[in-house]
Amino acid sequence: MTEHDNAYTSLVEADDDARWAFGTSFDDPLAGVDTTVPDGVDSSALAAYCLMLADDALVLAQRLAEWTTHAPELEEEVALANIGLDLLGQARLLLARAAAADPSVVPGLPDGSPVPPDDRLAYFRDADAFRNVHLVEQPNGDFTATMGRLLVFSAWRLALLEHLRTHADPVLAAVAEKAVKEVRYHREHAARWCVTLAQGTDLSRERMIAGFDTIWPDVPELEGTDPGDAFEEAMRVVDQVLDLAGLQRPSVTPGAGSGRDGIHTEPFDELLTEMQGLAREHPMGRW
Repeated sequence: MTEHDNAYTSLVEADDDARWAFGTSFDDPLAGVDTTVPDGVDSSALAAYCLMLADDALVLAQRLAEWTTHAPELEEEVALANIGLDLLGQARLLLARAAAADPSVVPGLPDGSPVPPDDRLAYFRDADAFRNVHLVEQPNGDFTATMGRLLVFSAWRLALLEHLRTHADPVLAAVAEKAVKEVRYHREHAARWCVTLAQGTDLSRERMIAGFDTIWPDVPELEGTDPGDAFEEAMRVVDQVLDLAGLQRPSVTPGAGSGRDGIHTEPFDELLTEMQGLAREHPMGRW
């Protein structure tokens, strides 16, 4: 290699801005897609539903990112980061779909702001405008709690996505079709860890039991917010994993309030402040 050769030259010599995390913007995630809401589908209801699904994924992605440099091993750190990126991609598509279906949900910014609709929804809504469940916003806690949460959430989300593959809105159906493969991996990854930890040492078993006890008060909130019987389907899968692990469902009192109604916990306010701080400080910034 000569002194003029540089493996990174293409980053600054490209003729366009289509560089990963480099340049002034990203393409619209739904560019080229017909986002017309089909006849018979309520635009505002579709947008609200997409926001709900997007917020679940966005907030859990943020929580999983917190494991970076803190996971128990390097391979697991990479795995959790990749799962978070999968969820972030799903969130971006769903936020874009919500904005296209009902532009009124998109926060207003100063004229000339370069922030696209999906980013506005992620970074410029207040806490009470988010519709994610409490399960995804709670602090990570012990690694076992993270795995227990990922198992339950992924089992539920996968069952839900399976139903949404035939949704009347072709855009939402396509997003669900793409996400199914990703979330199936998330569920299986968490299931392996839950069984491994429960069947490991006495200490790892105690911590796995404690992990499920920690997250379980927020599990019932998943019920009643999905089509078909996705929650029951998910619980059957979770019970199979618990059976293999030699565990039972925790007997705990459900938590109060619902994130679906915009009622959130104190840890969520802290998470949102960290996630949104830079964008809110520079609303005219280009990234």
